[in-house]
Amino acid sequence: MTWINHGGFPEYISVAERKKRIEQQAKKLRSKNKHADFQPIAVPGRLMTKTFWGKAWCTNIESYADYKYRLERGRSYVRHGAVVDLKIYAGSVTALVCGTHTYAVSISIVTASKPAWQALIKECAGKINSLVELLQGKFSKHIMEILTQPKTGLFPKPAEITFTCSCPDYAVMCKHVAAVLYGIGVRLDHTPEHLFLLRSVDHTELLKSAVNQASFTTVPTMPLTGDLSQLFGIQIAAPQSTATPAPAPFCAINKRAPVRKTTPATKKG
Repeated sequence: MTWINHGGFPEYISVAERKKRIEQQAKKLRSKNKHADFQPIAVPGRLMTKTFWGKAWCTNIESYADYKYRLERGRSYVRHGAVVDLKIYAGSVTALVCGTHTYAVSISIVTASKPAWQALIKECAGKINSLVELLQGKFSKHIMEILTQPKTGLFPKPAEITFTCSCPDYAVMCKHVAAVLYGIGVRLDHTPEHLFLLRSVDHTELLKSAVNQASFTTVPTMPLTGDLSQLFGIQIAAPQSTATPAPAPFCAINKRAPVRKTTPATKKG
C-alpha cells in the first residue's frame, strides 16, 4: 500500500491499484516507443533475490550508510514492477522507473582497476576451474567471499558509484535510484555475468590459471575467448555490447523535471 498527497489529504493506494497504474504507464511507454527494447525487472515470488550473486549485491548496497533511508521505498517499487526497463553496460546502468511520471535513471560505476582485478585473479588462481559453477555461486564460501568482499572484491565501493534521476527529488538518493539498485540485484539472479560486465572485467580470466595448471584433464585445446558453450558443453548467452548506451527515451518521460547528480555515499564504519 502507499499514501500520496491528494488535495491536502493522503490518498490510499492499494498494491493492486499501484500495479495497475504502473502497467498503464508501461503500456503508454511501449506504445510511444514501439521499437525500443524494454527489459523490465520482475519479482514473481516473495523473495526479491534467490541466488548467491543477487543476494550478495543487495546485502552490499544495504551496508551503505547513506542509502538506508531510501532503500525501503526502492524495494517496494521493484516488487510492484515499477522498473520497466533496466540495461547493464560496461561501467553503467540505464533504467526507466514509473512513479508519478516515468523517470530516467542513470548509474555510473568506476571500472575495476587493473591491479585490483589482477589481485583477485591471483588470489583465486587454481581454485576456479568451472565457469558454470562460478556463475552459479557454487564454489566454497571462502572463494565467493574473495570475489564479493567489500573492500577488495568486485562490488563497487560507495565512492565509485554516482547516479542521476530526472525526478524532482533532491535527496542524496531518490526512491527511483534505490529501485534500480535493487533491480540490478534481481538481474544478477538471472545473468550474474553482468556483474563482471558492469566492472569492465573478463570473468573468463579467472579460469586461465586453472587451464594453465591443467587442473582438469578434459579441457580441449582452444582459447577461452572462443565458443564457451562448446568448451563447457552448455548454452551460454552472448555478452551484451560494451558500447556506450544510447540515451533513455526522454521523449516518453517527464522532460521538465531537473536532472541531478548525487554525491558518493559513505560506507558504514
